[in-house]
Amino acid sequence: MPERAHVTSVDALESFRSTLINYLSKARPALDEVNGDVMRTRSWLEDEQRTHWENEFRRRTRALQEAQANLFSAKLSSFRESSSVEQLMVHRAKRAHDEAEEKLRVIKKWNRDYDNRVAPLVKQMEKLHSVLGHDMTMAVAFLTHAIDTLRSYAEIAVPTDAPATAPPAGAGPPADASPASEAAPERGVPSRGQS
Repeated sequence: MPERAHVTSVDALESFRSTLINYLSKARPALDEVNGDVMRTRSWLEDEQRTHWENEFRRRTRALQEAQANLFSAKLSSFRESSSVEQLMVHRAKRAHDEAEEKLRVIKKWNRDYDNRVAPLVKQMEKLHSVLGHDMTMAVAFLTHAIDTLRSYAEIAVPTDAPATAPPAGAGPPADASPASEAAPERGVPSRGQS
């Protein structure tokens, strides 16, 4: 009779299954959060930041024009060299205007390039989401079935050796009996010692 398999690691499979379920419970929400961050970032770039820096650019352009007008007025009113305060205000307004212009340029560039940069990463994330949602769910189901099968197998009682009984008809001679052909040679065929 073949030996019975020694099932000793059902607890290890159960532990792995529990760890896999725990991993899935954390990985899926993390992927959903990342997907939400991608969408919010796109919206932030296209709407909030673009609108903010367009308004800032207009406001700072007006401030620069006012500072330049004040400097020009100061030059005309006194027929003397412009005051250093007006010149400082023009320089500050020009730096603020240039900053807003640069920020607006960067925002427009990111609006153009965002999907091209993010799309390959989002595609990989969607594949991972599919693996977690389908393949890993199937893996958990498979492990559950394997654990149940192994536990059922481990609970089967080992059969004890049955007393020797007569073999059924046609089963052949018992294994310890010597064949009749060795005991008596057939007629007409010499035995090994005869020639």
